[in-house]
Amino acid sequence: MQPLSDRSNPLITAFPAELAVDAEAVLAVMPDPRHQPQASFSVVVERQQVLIPGRLYDDEPPADRVASLSSRQQQLLHCLYSRHCDGRVRQRHLEKVAGSTDPWVVPFVVQLVGEYVLEILVVIRDELRDLAVPGTRGHLAYGQFLVDNPAFFARTQRRVVSYWSCYYRGLHASFRGYPGCTVLDLLRSAASDRAGHPWPDLTPTGARVDGYC
Repeated sequence: MQPLSDRSNPLITAFPAELAVDAEAVLAVMPDPRHQPQASFSVVVERQQVLIPGRLYDDEPPADRVASLSSRQQQLLHCLYSRHCDGRVRQRHLEKVAGSTDPWVVPFVVQLVGEYVLEILVVIRDELRDLAVPGTRGHLAYGQFLVDNPAFFARTQRRVVSYWSCYYRGLHASFRGYPGCTVLDLLRSAASDRAGHPWPDLTPTGARVDGYC
């Protein structure tokens, strides 16, 4: 495992080292932040540690500046803005990358699974349906990431249950009918296949309802 880079801007360390030049191009079009990124978290991506911001406070760049970036650079920009402090901004940028199987996109999606915006969970659930099919690129990419980051995935499972219990029991009386349940089932399936054994299920048990789980 490679250590965190000593690159000066903390947002550059949100991606593997080989993407540093692209990340620098993205930072060049981003407005100056109103506040510095907060509550960064560390995960392993392709045997490298990356440090991803918990929340980002930069305003969105103008459309013409985004259009000047390459497709890869636009992907990195959407990943970063999926960490924005405004949930609507997070969702808008997530929708641009949620279907990607590139390994550096995966942690940004999984982090959003463990957050509280139901509409974002629905987007992820719909985009990750292919994870149920062994051998697909998404199944392999997510499985590898989860196996490499078991503590992060355990924390994500617990957060999904906590947010359901706190905010969404009225809408989904059973956890099994909650969109986050479907997403976790898909992720555990990918992790189980990659690990070669059943992945621990840290969610409530119960009858399957609503046709989701």
